[in-house]
Amino acid sequence: MNPKPLKVAVIGGGSSYTPELIEGFIKNYEQFPLQELYLVDIEAGREKLQIVGELARRMIENAGVPIRLHLTLDRREAISGASFVLTQIRVGGLDARAVDERIPLQYGCIGQETTGAGGFAKAIRTIPVILDICKEMEELAPEAFLINFTNPAGIITEAVLKHSSIRTIGLCNLPIHTKMQIAQLAETDPANVDMEMVGINHLNWTRNIRINGVDRTEDIVRMFDNASGLSVKNIPDYKWGDGFLASLGMIPCSYLRYYYLKDKMLKEQQEALKVKGTRADAVKKVEAELFELYKDPELKVKPAQLEQRGGAYYSEAAVDLITSIYNNARNIQVVNVRNNGVIPCLGEDVSVEVRCIISSEGATPMMLSGGPLPAEIRGLIQVVKAYEELTVEAGVNGDYGSALQALAIHPLVGGSSLAKAVLDQILAENKPYLPQFFK
Repeated sequence: MNPKPLKVAVIGGGSSYTPELIEGFIKNYEQFPLQELYLVDIEAGREKLQIVGELARRMIENAGVPIRLHLTLDRREAISGASFVLTQIRVGGLDARAVDERIPLQYGCIGQETTGAGGFAKAIRTIPVILDICKEMEELAPEAFLINFTNPAGIITEAVLKHSSIRTIGLCNLPIHTKMQIAQLAETDPANVDMEMVGINHLNWTRNIRINGVDRTEDIVRMFDNASGLSVKNIPDYKWGDGFLASLGMIPCSYLRYYYLKDKMLKEQQEALKVKGTRADAVKKVEAELFELYKDPELKVKPAQLEQRGGAYYSEAAVDLITSIYNNARNIQVVNVRNNGVIPCLGEDVSVEVRCIISSEGATPMMLSGGPLPAEIRGLIQVVKAYEELTVEAGVNGDYGSALQALAIHPLVGGSSLAKAVLDQILAENKPYLPQFFK
């Protein structure tokens, strides 16, 4: 057990997801005896921070755990001396997300907040802010771990890996979500499920699935093909197509519907835009309802309605990770880390999402048990990773050429003329958030 007093800073503390995190800290207090918890936000998020913070305080008091809670707009105060810094920020808020989703649709492209042109826009807005946080960590908490939940998680993690000395791990709730789904289909406890996830964030596949040590990959893939209701809440639950998963032999993550079912997903988005707006518009309504609930002085636990927000297992993933680091658990979790040759067809210094051994040193990626990547997924991973590398370059340096090339090769955009038109509109709409492009 690490004797160091525990301080955690949550940047983006006014997020509607924060009660999930508070619940996780409360449930795991014995394994992770958190003493100082700082929720920090920006001036524009002051009201939400206050509402969420008061709910967090009631939850902590109701649970009877001695966590000292601090609400602040002073990021440096929150970071100073922290053991862990968690980032869950949305630069520009949901209004910016709505723009991210609308612009691509205007040009006949998928509009999504973490991939394609929408994910690109979110990334280049976020990278400068994340790297500023890292600079403050280098000064005020150089030994701390940065646990990044901010999307697009793989790109943000890669930017930190390449342009900061801070120890960072990117986190997504999709891996644990997939494990829970497999356990549900196999009618077993999640602890009995062992699987290998391979790829990059929001572009990964699950293979080599074992239940109680027995290879059940073929069975589970078939179950996924026939089951419904297994997609995450923000992605339509369309079937993959007759025989497609059987020929693939793996389970694609929900976000791969944007690639494998591109035409159907695009049509759904275009029709939804006419009737109910973007996903961001729907999330605004959910968030407004959540914050009204959070204001209730009698509410002392995380409300069940938070599950509608799409963050299932968020606290479990985040708290499992930092608890495992704190206790040098040496268990296995799927996170975003530096490749270091684990996926040989990708660069050493890029971020990948794979199984890692979690210890007090952080996350060490494990070699793949299935050998080199099969052709079915290798090419797609390589081209999207090339897009991500170019996006990091563009986001850090404000390089127009890198930005143009990134969108030109992305499978959900593609083509030089289309990429240029989309890029120019993204830059124009996001100018206040892009100092690197408008020096």
